[in-house]
Amino acid sequence: MVTLAPPTPLPTEILMSIAETLPADLRVLSKLAELLKDPNSDLDDIARLLRRDVALAAKILQVSNSAAFGRGRAVASTEEAVNLVGFGEILKLVGTVTAARLSESALHCYDVDAKRLRDNMLYGAFAAEALAGPAGIDPRVAYNAGLLRSVGVMVLDRAGRRDPATSPLYSPSRWPDFVAWETSVFGMASTEVTAIVLNNWGFPSELTRAIRSHYIIQPTGQEEPLAALLNLANGLAQRVSRSFHGEDPWWDITPEKLAAAHLTEDDFGPAVVATEEAFEAARTALAA
Repeated sequence: MVTLAPPTPLPTEILMSIAETLPADLRVLSKLAELLKDPNSDLDDIARLLRRDVALAAKILQVSNSAAFGRGRAVASTEEAVNLVGFGEILKLVGTVTAARLSESALHCYDVDAKRLRDNMLYGAFAAEALAGPAGIDPRVAYNAGLLRSVGVMVLDRAGRRDPATSPLYSPSRWPDFVAWETSVFGMASTEVTAIVLNNWGFPSELTRAIRSHYIIQPTGQEEPLAALLNLANGLAQRVSRSFHGEDPWWDITPEKLAAAHLTEDDFGPAVVATEEAFEAARTALAA
């Protein structure tokens, strides 16, 4: 039997050209993270950033007027929305809108429908944020990592749809997981693609390193805490059926992974409560 060599990985310029077709919200999130870290920035700076993308600003207004974010007060402008939620909630507001915009269509090649994509993005982000506090990790970095870890999946899905004749769809009966399929078809895993794209868009290296290595079966003692935390956050998503089936082999929650993330089982109870509350609020806001 002849074993075919995996294809040559897609060049970075091709990956980036495909990534540029995704909503601009991703680049906004990178700039927003910089503003939130800068002690000299204010809410007006954030409002100006969000106004640059008309579609994003319109969606922010819609979500800001929901019961989850609006707090009973009508919002008529981006400035009002930003001032209403403040520094503490602005990343969550923009992240919720980003998840909605990025998941407007299904991942055809991966057999992941739009609702599952959105729910996985949101639940993973909120779970990572909730676990970050007890782990001693910046909650904003953890939130962005959870929200954006599947950007590479979206890029490869679009690459596959460009040439469906040579890009067989993922099938669990043929490939045991996404990585086996991705490397067979595209010559690289989506986690690597995510790291390349986010690195080119200026996201922190801590975040891109964690996403690149967050598929963990058995910790080796060399994992970065954020990578282990991201793995555990997706383990929580799997427990409530909000994971991707092609990723399920990586999400077992083990004592070794907890230790790598500097967490204990006792940290999970409060984190699950916070995650469920934030997730339901976001779903309610997007349904408004």
